[in-house]
Amino acid sequence: MADPASDTLFHSARQQDTNTFTMHSRKTIITCAVTGNIVTPEQHPGLPVTPAQIATAALEAAEAGAAAAHIHVRDPETGRPSMALEYYAEVIELIRKRNKALIINLTTGPGGRFVPGEDEPRNAAPGTTLVRPEVRVAHIAALRPDVCSLDLNTMNSGADVVINTPRNVRKMAAIIREAGVMPELEIFDSGDLHMARDFIQEGVLDGPGLWTFVLGVKYGFAATPETLFYARNMLPPGAHWSAFGVGRAEFPMVAQAWLAGGHVRVGLEDNIYLDKGVLAPDNAALVAKARDIIKSLGGALASPHEARATLGLRAA
Repeated sequence: MADPASDTLFHSARQQDTNTFTMHSRKTIITCAVTGNIVTPEQHPGLPVTPAQIATAALEAAEAGAAAAHIHVRDPETGRPSMALEYYAEVIELIRKRNKALIINLTTGPGGRFVPGEDEPRNAAPGTTLVRPEVRVAHIAALRPDVCSLDLNTMNSGADVVINTPRNVRKMAAIIREAGVMPELEIFDSGDLHMARDFIQEGVLDGPGLWTFVLGVKYGFAATPETLFYARNMLPPGAHWSAFGVGRAEFPMVAQAWLAGGHVRVGLEDNIYLDKGVLAPDNAALVAKARDIIKSLGGALASPHEARATLGLRAA
């Protein structure tokens, strides 16, 4: 006679197997973050700086397997981070001349950093970039990319503080929505997740959302499987999500994110090494390594067209 408890366990295991297969039957979206605003040209001589270099890096990443490019811009003369609309516009124009389908994801992170004065902490010290939230998304309203990041973190960052207050995030989210752009919710710690979930419940953000977990930033989420599963399990049903590790955690988290059912991100913004002590020649090399990891695990990559369909973005 069959044991009901054994039958229950058997069916449960079969269900888990089915879920695992279904989870991995979808194709994986690789996003390449090509330059960021922290890495310097002194750290990596091949870091894209000019609009032409940034666009070329994004196009090369697409050829290597990326379906999306996450883009910051820099001052072409100094290499320092910039928020200039004309640089974003030039990058987009150069990409679109050669690739209509690549998902363009512009950052809205710059403009949120505060350095407290040593003698009077309420006063901003040199290095502060804090500006009004409307300024931080002005390029989104003007250029209307496919996707833009939306940071929800207020946290220590080195000796500085990154500030994204709920009021300012609400203002940025409203402008992003008015522009018809999909926000990518960048999550650095558990409080960011709770705020985003509240905003979805209130209608400030559309659910279930597009989420990215940032793992390995000091004083934020640790780059561990336990952290990733914790964050993933807090998402609304049906959410699309990806994750990335900073520095040496980049490629371990590529594998871990795929195993947990997510999409992935790599790029010189997050990590400049291909192997221990070996600088990556360019962004495309990082994408190629992530591609090979995913394929070695049995996965397949989404093309830009397929990624657009998965995320519900307009067709190219």
